[in-house]
Amino acid sequence: MPLARPDWEGKLKEGTCDGELTFLYGDDAPRQVGRYLETVSAFRSFFGAEPSHLISVGGRTELCGNHTDHQNGCVLAAAVTRDMLAAVTKKREKRVRLLAPPFGLIEVSLEDLDVQNEEAGRPQALLRGVVAFLKKERHTVGGCDIYLHSEVPIGSGLSSSAAFEVLTAYLFSLLFNDDAIAATVIARAGQYAENHYFDKPCGLMDQLVCASGGSLQIDFKDPANPDVKSLTADFDQGGYGLYLVNAGGSHAHLTEAYAAIPKEMSAVAQALGQQVLRQVDPSFFYANIKRLRSRVTDRAILRAKHYFEENDRVSQATQALRSGDMDGFRQIMDESGRSSLELLQNVWPQEDEERSLALALAVSRDLLGDLGACRVHGGGFAGTIQALVPSDLQEGYKRALDDLFGQGACRKLRVRPVGGYELGKGSCAG
Repeated sequence: MPLARPDWEGKLKEGTCDGELTFLYGDDAPRQVGRYLETVSAFRSFFGAEPSHLISVGGRTELCGNHTDHQNGCVLAAAVTRDMLAAVTKKREKRVRLLAPPFGLIEVSLEDLDVQNEEAGRPQALLRGVVAFLKKERHTVGGCDIYLHSEVPIGSGLSSSAAFEVLTAYLFSLLFNDDAIAATVIARAGQYAENHYFDKPCGLMDQLVCASGGSLQIDFKDPANPDVKSLTADFDQGGYGLYLVNAGGSHAHLTEAYAAIPKEMSAVAQALGQQVLRQVDPSFFYANIKRLRSRVTDRAILRAKHYFEENDRVSQATQALRSGDMDGFRQIMDESGRSSLELLQNVWPQEDEERSLALALAVSRDLLGDLGACRVHGGGFAGTIQALVPSDLQEGYKRALDDLFGQGACRKLRVRPVGGYELGKGSCAG
């Protein structure tokens, strides 16, 4: 006899899952009930069955360490409650079917996991790459149907691609491997898919944070085995709200601008006899700035200076959060923002009229003064900024930034306590 499916609709409507949803989403839990019901209904309508599992993975936000990871530096980051939710069930067929609005139906055959060049840059490449990695690492893979409901907007700076990769690997761990695949392996599956199938040379930070959950300090001194330490970051309790502002702006034609940052930082390291800046003693760098000017550009030197200072700020920011010094963290965050603007120079492209990030930062500084902080978030040049806003200024700040960049552009973030999560682990079980 087939296994009975959980009565998700009954459990959600009766409030049986309220404790778990509050654990995941805090005061947004009541709204999530409707979202989960919608996801179950959509799965049933399309696939003609009830899902056996409801699984979620959060996006991530960078708290400190702007463009430090590719130089084997340190990063402070956190998973966030804005997540991807999947309704899933096993199938006998040797294929994965995934319905993911707005991409439509994606199908991947388990008998054809080779790289498909025409899929580069598309979600099916990530799906195929994750499955291929797990199979290569001798984990069990099998057929399944998936309906995806995402609240991690594409291009929002919350790493929708990493969340998708981690969600895919996590559901295979649950369905076929007794939930035994470690978070680091799940993260590497995502990086592998992005590097080899999606054709994007990303690092491991985003996937590690999405897979692990919580707030993390990650040291990439040994990039093959990064040192990951957990910490608590409760901004609300500290009297602040953490906001992400999507200032818009096109990422088209910015690949060269992004690529120039690691290229120039590595050029400085190589001029000093090393491969990446983490291998260079900071005092040796400062003592040789004059000599460097004949080898690299002044912009490269400024970007290297940002790296050394930002790498130190990660440790300082971590210590501030550990000790509950939220005002100290605010000051460090503000310094990080000014360094990205003045030294790293990733707030606007050099030969472009795009200035949306600069406008968002300028308006934020006017609204917050010395009471808050703001910084460019992620890669830069276009996209998002991050702001730390005192409790009594949050309503006005959100209203002003939404008015400037469009309703919903300014979103409050909360730290998600876990990585991949299957509803039913707690009060929904049984």
